Amino acid sequence: MTVVLAVVLTVLLSVAALLALIRMYRGPSLLDRVIAADLLLATMIGAVGAEAAVNRHATSLPVLVVVSLLGFVGSVALVRFAVREES
Repeated sequence: MTVVLAVVLTVLLSVAALLALIRMYRGPSLLDRVIAADLLLATMIGAVGAEAAVNRHATSLPVLVVVSLLGFVGSVALVRFAVREES
């Protein structure tokens, strides 16, 4: 059962990451690319969290917290930059 769960999680997260990469490449505006980057980061956080849950260890929790905060701060900074450019 664990192997099936790991395969299903891998497929779903891979599809989500691929779609985010496509949106980053084809995005018509900067904000579309920023949202796609956030989605890719959230997918990566989900993958690390799923790996920790499947292997039953909590050693990657500090990494998840740091990457989440980095993604949040980066998104806020890029949106503030984009708003300043439009004004």
